[in-house]
Formats: sequence, structure tokens, C-alpha cells
Amino acid sequence: MKSFPLSTLAALCVTLLFFLTSPLLAADEPKDDIKFNTRVREVVTASRAKSAQGKVAMLLEVAENSEPEKARMLLAEIIKGSSGEIKEAAQGIFKKLDAIGKPLAMKFKATDGREVDLAKMQGKVVLVDFWATWCGPCVAELPNLKATYDKFHSKGFEIVGISFDKDLEKLKKFTEEKKMPWAQFCDTKGWESKYAAEFAITGIPTMWLVDKKGNLRHLEARDGLADKVEKLLSEK
Repeated sequence: MKSFPLSTLAALCVTLLFFLTSPLLAADEPKDDIKFNTRVREVVTASRAKSAQGKVAMLLEVAENSEPEKARMLLAEIIKGSSGEIKEAAQGIFKKLDAIGKPLAMKFKATDGREVDLAKMQGKVVLVDFWATWCGPCVAELPNLKATYDKFHSKGFEIVGISFDKDLEKLKKFTEEKKMPWAQFCDTKGWESKYAAEFAITGIPTMWLVDKKGNLRHLEARDGLADKVEKLLSEK
């Protein structure tokens, strides 16, 4: 699994901005459209100072919190009108956006031997944490993860770790030392991991939230994690 160079993501942002300001968008568009387009312009402008991973995260944030259907439309236009790595990057983002609100299929045997199947975890809110022991920002998120887990586990919150480690024993030792009780997937393939490819993961930490119906609800769950979990748990 490869990460896209910063130049590619920068070009993707510029292309997205082009479509936002093109004749495709009418001058007398409704207020909701104006709000969406203004937000995207703000994000694209701010993303010029961000890393490649940051650019992807900001584009995803637009789709999640502003107007997902419009973001899908714009990405579809980018895919149609581009080629090479820009097209590949847009396709990866589109795939993630298209998964929002749909069941997330994930089934595996964890490193400790337990069987994990998201389809059988309906009724619970599940955080899918794409991470690695060698990833500094991932490790830095552990206190927040553990605090959220301790607060909401008894109310139906679960965590599933998808590790990009290549050393299985190191992963097991790390999770034991850090007292991480949740299940971990690790096929020791790093960026070539099964789920890295299947879900177009281009950077870690990446955290997804699945609701009680088994549907993917958040692609960027790190910020305000506890609030997002609490809100999903309150849904019927």
C-alpha cells in the first residue's frame, strides 16, 4: 500500500477547487450550496499548509460534515477528468466516502485467538483503529482511546485494532504492557496489509466509527471521539 506524494494531493486539492468554481455551480445556487462551497474553499485554502495525510483528512471532513453527496459528485468529476496518481487518489477518497452510511464488513481472527465479526457486533458502537506500534501519533492517542473505552465500554462501546505492524510478537508485548484489552488484527504485512488495501488507508492513525446498526458513520473519529461515541450510543 503506497502513500501519495504531497504534490499529488496538492494537485488533487487544486482540481477540487477548480470544479467548485467552475460553471458547473450556478451563480444563484441555494444557500445550503453556498455554505458547502464556501466551506470547501476554506478547507482547500487551509490544506496548502498541511501534509499529504492532512489534505486527505480535510477533504474527508468536508464530505462528512458539509454535504457528502456534493463531495461525491465533485470527486466523480475529478476521476472522470484526470489520470494517473491524481485519479487514483480521488478514487480512494471516493471509495471511503461511498462507504459512509453502509454496513462495514470486517471479519478476522485476532492476535489473541478470538473471532471478530462486525456483522455480529450490531447493538454496539465500534471504533476501528488503524494504527501501529511504530507510529508516534498512534501511540499518543492511546490515553484518549483508553479513557473513552473505560467510560463507555459498559454501555456498549468496543474497539477493534487494525495494526500495520510487521512484528507480531512486538505488537502482542506492546498491547499487554499498555493494557489494551480490545481485539487486534495483524497479518504482519505493514502497508500491504489486507485492510490497508481493501479500505484505501493512506495514513495512520485513522479511526472509523461504526454505529449500532453496523453502518460506518465517521471516517475521522479522532477529534471529539468521546462525544461522537456518546451520541452514537444514544441512538436507537
